[in-house]
Amino acid sequence: MDLRQINYFLALYEEGSVTRAAARMNVVQPALSMQIAKLERELEQKLFERTPKRMVPTSAGRTLHRLVTPIQRDLAAAMTHMANLSGTISGQVSIGVLSSVTRSVVPGVLMAFCRDYPDVEISIADGYSQTFIEWVNAGRLDLAVINRPARRLGLETIPLLEEEMVLVGPRDNPPPAIRSLADVTRLKLVLPSKRHGLRAELDRHMAGLDAELEPQLEMDSTDSIADLVARGDWFTVLPSIAVHRQLLDGTLKAYSIGRSRIARHLVVVHQARHPLGPAATLLVERLRQALHQARAALDPIIIRPDKKHKD
Repeated sequence: MDLRQINYFLALYEEGSVTRAAARMNVVQPALSMQIAKLERELEQKLFERTPKRMVPTSAGRTLHRLVTPIQRDLAAAMTHMANLSGTISGQVSIGVLSSVTRSVVPGVLMAFCRDYPDVEISIADGYSQTFIEWVNAGRLDLAVINRPARRLGLETIPLLEEEMVLVGPRDNPPPAIRSLADVTRLKLVLPSKRHGLRAELDRHMAGLDAELEPQLEMDSTDSIADLVARGDWFTVLPSIAVHRQLLDGTLKAYSIGRSRIARHLVVVHQARHPLGPAATLLVERLRQALHQARAALDPIIIRPDKKHKD
């Protein structure tokens, strides 16, 4: 069993079709079928049941898949390390990044990355977690930065950042004392709609309280929410990085929410059968560093309760 056979086997296992697997590996169908048959003879195991509609893995095929998948991942990691040693990084990366992140650190990360690695082509999509999950599963994106989902996705997940969600208000209109998330319900609120991942985080926290968030206005664009809050007497609850620029320039103020600490967890997701290559791995690490630096810069300017009011 050699590396080529492993790659052909994984392609057929994951695609379920000789036609699709051959196209994925850029070979003709007879060549792929011949290698799979050779592998079966070497292992003395039947790896697939050939049905009219698809190739179905046998018990032996499922066992082999479990055993060789780590080999593929280790090889990708080795390629990343060797590429770093040689200093030659190239290729294409398609990545989805949440709207609440793209407006903060992403432009600076991309500018620096493209300067340092001019042979890498990056395609970036701006959107929402559920859309990105579908696109990664469909192969339209190599990876995506999303809010950590509450359910298992069948995708590889890499932790990126844990970030505090804060009450955000206009510069010159401080809110009354906020001891918990329940106190936020008394304010004039604009929030993302229920289809938004950030709203799902808020609603999960509210489920344990005898209260419900009833915003007067719902908007899914965090930029539009920030603009509205800056103009008057509206308040919102967002991750601090989503309003990174406005907090740093003083347009908006951020307040911790007493004992009701709410965190959103940013993660990177990608298909297990497509390990991150050298360029994607480096890009993820650049994003991680920039996000942690942004969080550290914002933490001192978040207004927290006086010590005598701390819970």
